Amino acid sequence: MNKPPVTSKKIKTTKSLYTAWVSGFFFPLHEKFKKHTSVALRRQLEESQWWDNTRLRDFQLTKLRDFLMHAQAHVLYYRHLFLENKFDPADLRSLSDLALLPFLTKSVIRRNIRGLKSDNARYLAHYNTGGSSGEPLVFYIGKGRTSHDIAAKWRATRWWGVDIGDPEIVIWGSPIELGAQDRLRSLRDRIMRTRLLPAFEMSEQKIDGFLAEIRATRPKMLFGYPSALSHIARHAKIHGIRMDDLGIQVAFVTSERLYDDQREQISTVFNCPVANGYGGRDAGFIAHECPEGGMHISAEDIIVEIIDAQGNPLPPGESGEIVVTHLATHDFPFIRYKTGDMGILHDKPCACGRGLPLIREIQGRSTDFVVAQDGTVMHGLALIYILRDLPQIEAFKIVQESLNETRVYLVSKTSLDQLVRLQIEHAFKARLGQAVTIVIEQVAQIPAETSGKFRYVVSKVANR
Repeated sequence: MNKPPVTSKKIKTTKSLYTAWVSGFFFPLHEKFKKHTSVALRRQLEESQWWDNTRLRDFQLTKLRDFLMHAQAHVLYYRHLFLENKFDPADLRSLSDLALLPFLTKSVIRRNIRGLKSDNARYLAHYNTGGSSGEPLVFYIGKGRTSHDIAAKWRATRWWGVDIGDPEIVIWGSPIELGAQDRLRSLRDRIMRTRLLPAFEMSEQKIDGFLAEIRATRPKMLFGYPSALSHIARHAKIHGIRMDDLGIQVAFVTSERLYDDQREQISTVFNCPVANGYGGRDAGFIAHECPEGGMHISAEDIIVEIIDAQGNPLPPGESGEIVVTHLATHDFPFIRYKTGDMGILHDKPCACGRGLPLIREIQGRSTDFVVAQDGTVMHGLALIYILRDLPQIEAFKIVQESLNETRVYLVSKTSLDQLVRLQIEHAFKARLGQAVTIVIEQVAQIPAETSGKFRYVVSKVANR
C-alpha cells in the first residue's frame, strides 16, 4: 500500500475518549444491528484512496463487470435492455464500454419501477427526491448501497480531523430526516452528539435560536446546505454575534452549489474551513473535498461520465451533464444515470496524494442555467452577480418563466426606486435579450424550497 503523504494543511486529529468510544464501539454496533457493512468498507476505502490511477481503474473495471453481470442475471429491466442492445457484460474490456448502454433517466425509472428491482433484493427502503425540478422521483435503496454511502461519507469526514461522535450541528431540511425523529433515533443522536435543526424557516427569531444553540453546543463540525449556513453566518455578522471562538474545525456543505461568497462568509464567521460535498439521495455520495481543495470522486463505488447535449462523452476540462454509475446499487441499479447536474472533470492529481479522480468544477443543476433569446446558454451567475453588486438587496430569486419573460423577486432594505429597477432591467436585458420582459417584484421574504434548500435561479427553459 502506498503511504499517504504529509499534507500541507495540518489537520488536528486528536480524539476525545468519548468520540473514540462512539466511533470505535457504539457506531459499529449500531451499524451491525442495522445489517450495514460500513465499518469494514470504510477501512477498505481508507486503503484504496492511496492506490495509483492504474490500480484503481483495474479495480473499477472488475467491479463494474461483476455489477453488470448481476444486473443481467437478476434485474428484469437490464436483462431486456442488454438483449436489445446486444450487450454482454462478460465482454466488457474498458470503462468506456459503458457508453454502449443507453442512459437511465428519471422518466425511465418512473416507467420501470418494478422491473428495476433485483429479484434477490432484501430489506429495500423506499425513497424519493424532493422534486425541486419537477415531479418527485421514487426509487429503492438496499442495505449494500446504504453501507457504501455511509462509508464514503465517513472516510471524507475523517480527512478533516473529525469523526463520528464529535459534537455536530446539522442544518437540514429533508422531510425524510426531520420526519424520522422518533425516540430511538433521538437517543442515538444524543449519544452521537448530533443536533438536527430544521432549515425550513429562516426568520430572524429562528436564526437567533440557531446561533444560541451553536454557541451552547460548541460543535466540532457543522453540516448543512450552503445557503442555510451562509444565511446564518450573514445574520451573525450583521448583528455582531461572535461565532469564531467556538473551536469549530470544519463546516461540511452539500446538496446545493457552493458559491465562492458563501464559502468565504461561512469560513470567516465560524473561523473554520468549508468542505464541499457533492451527491444526492438518488445518485449517492459522489465526491468530497479534501483539505487540499480537491473534489475527490468516490471512485471505488462511483463512475462519473461527462456528456454533451447529444449524449456524447466529453474529456476532462469540458463542461457537460454529470452521468453516474453507482457500483453498489445491486438491489436497484443506477447505471449511466443522468443527474441533471453540470460539471467538469479534472485530469490532474490532487496535492494530497490520493489517487481518487477529481471533479474540477460542479456548476449546479441544468435548471441553474438560463437561456438568452438568441439561444445562448449561460450560468445563472451571469444574472446573480448583477443583484449581488447592489448593496440595498438583501435576498433574491430569479425565475426564467420563458424565453420572453424572467421574474426577479427581491428583498430590499428600502423601497426600490425607479432608477434601481431600470438598472436591473437594463442589465438583465443586456444578457437575455432586449425584447425579454423583466418583471421585478419586491417581497418581504424569499421562501425556501419544500426541501429546505434555497435556489437563486430557476429556469423553466434550460432543461427542456
